[in-house]
Amino acid sequence: MPNTYRSGPYRIAALTMSPFRKGTRVLAYFRSHIHWVSGSGWYRARSCIGGASKKIKIGHIFALSRPQLSGARQICQAKGGFEPLDPYVVVWVVVMSTWASEQDTLAALREAPCGTSAAKEMTGRLVLVSNRVPASVGAAQAGGLAVAVEELLHQYGGLWLGWSGVISARGSKEAVRRQVRGAVEYVTLDFSRKDYSGYYNGFANGVLWPLLHTLPELVTFDQRDAATYYHVNARLADALLPLLRPGDVIWVHDYHLFPLPRLLRARGVEAPIGFFLHTPFPGPDVIGLAPAVVPLVRDVLAADLIGFQTTQDLQNFAAAAERFAGTRAYASEPVLEFGRRQVRLGVFPVEINGDAFAAAAARSVAGPAAQRLSASLGTQSLILGIDRLDPTKGLLQRLAGLRRLFERYPEWRRRATLLQIAALSRQDVASYRALKAALDCAAGSLNAEFGEPDWVPLRLLSRAGQRETIAGFMRLARVGLVTPLRDGMNLVAKEYVAAQDPADPGVLVLSRFAGAAQQLDAALLVNPHDPEEIADTLHRALGMPQDERRARWQALHQSLAGASSLTWGQAFLSALTRARAEAASNARAGLMQKASPAERRQARLGFGSWADQQAAL
Repeated sequence: MPNTYRSGPYRIAALTMSPFRKGTRVLAYFRSHIHWVSGSGWYRARSCIGGASKKIKIGHIFALSRPQLSGARQICQAKGGFEPLDPYVVVWVVVMSTWASEQDTLAALREAPCGTSAAKEMTGRLVLVSNRVPASVGAAQAGGLAVAVEELLHQYGGLWLGWSGVISARGSKEAVRRQVRGAVEYVTLDFSRKDYSGYYNGFANGVLWPLLHTLPELVTFDQRDAATYYHVNARLADALLPLLRPGDVIWVHDYHLFPLPRLLRARGVEAPIGFFLHTPFPGPDVIGLAPAVVPLVRDVLAADLIGFQTTQDLQNFAAAAERFAGTRAYASEPVLEFGRRQVRLGVFPVEINGDAFAAAAARSVAGPAAQRLSASLGTQSLILGIDRLDPTKGLLQRLAGLRRLFERYPEWRRRATLLQIAALSRQDVASYRALKAALDCAAGSLNAEFGEPDWVPLRLLSRAGQRETIAGFMRLARVGLVTPLRDGMNLVAKEYVAAQDPADPGVLVLSRFAGAAQQLDAALLVNPHDPEEIADTLHRALGMPQDERRARWQALHQSLAGASSLTWGQAFLSALTRARAEAASNARAGLMQKASPAERRQARLGFGSWADQQAAL
């Protein structure tokens, strides 16, 4: 049988992530995974990861020409079957006749049973590493990362490692704290005052945060802060190392931990590592402005998968990796070659649990807080802004736009008011303190100039509200004003859409520089740097007829339908599983092509592990 396939008019192919090619390359790739052949026509193929074996039956016709391959993929995907980019499960081996017509080939494939699984089921734990572990301080912090990943972590079970939120005089010497809640173990470390100041305030938020948001004028660089940043990442790597188990999948989050993938690899960690960046990523010219940031591009390339919020962020990173790390990009897919490694890039927009938030808004709008707000408004239309007090949120520009609204369209005086919640954050950072002073000054000036004894154009709060209370406020608001200068995603925009009354929805005014603008393109998009455009757009939103408001809201709601933080996390983990296996398979296939004839025969017959050993290097 093997001789027939080697020299006859047939070729063997496997539906895996390996590129399909006619002839000996495909044959050599598949045969390098054959462990043994039984007389019953079953092949037992060895997976390229972990050495697991699966039975594969020879059956149906499959052609290797480009048009036939394209049609085959469409059929397989439509049948909900195997995914051509899945090397963990070599599903069906098919025999091709070189003279088979395209119609006959595709007809046979339609009748063939398809395999399963677009990605291997996780057999180990999910291990999350982030700057902060919310549950560790005993309060359910509902924003950002916690909302996105906690449901996923509780479903899979696993471990979450990060800072406790506690600043201790002996932080660098404190033992690691561990607590278990349900299926999740939370592991936390305290920081010393020096670590907190250098790592968190100094480098992460004094250099990386403004740089990633393309605000280089706010960067305050100190080489000592960069050294502390690496020190804290090394400490987290050391804390995680003894906690890992075989089969674990590691997911590292955000700009605080750029060096962690490389530090883990340097400590011998071979587990799959994914990295997700919640912020934007600017072009290489901006990244290159701070010298200590350039090595971080190389550090994060130790991950198997790097995820971003938008396609633009991915492209910017790929350009930076090529310039600063010498990577080579594949022409047809987002994969970077870095030394002997392959790193996949992907776009995974963070999602919210829209149905749950909508239910919370419907409950809260009838609650006492929302009812008091409604009574205080009377017949006024509410414009609502929900942000952290942060230079990237465009708060000063927003107030300038509000001022222009009342100057250019005086009919909205006494008929509309902005409630701006700007919760204090990072007050240890000088630029944040300066922003608070400037915002207080601008708010006072606006209210003094346009306010009346019984009306003010702006209500400014500097403290956060409860998540459900805010949901009720969103349902009341005629306009949701979300105008960051730059943002990775901005979940507030999605929450505002979810909170609306379908019968009488409000209007979302959204910065075109927020990552959410790619999904929520039925919103009224504005340039947050242009007060005139903000004023004109607010005028349009406040006066928009109900039919148009409904049509826009329906389009926005449809763009969020079926998505959730859980599906977002599952999509990332599925891609991570495939990326890890894809890289290993490609490495093995490449080595087989470079091997001597004797080494190829050894690998094909399964007598040795030469290719496996080389691919693992």
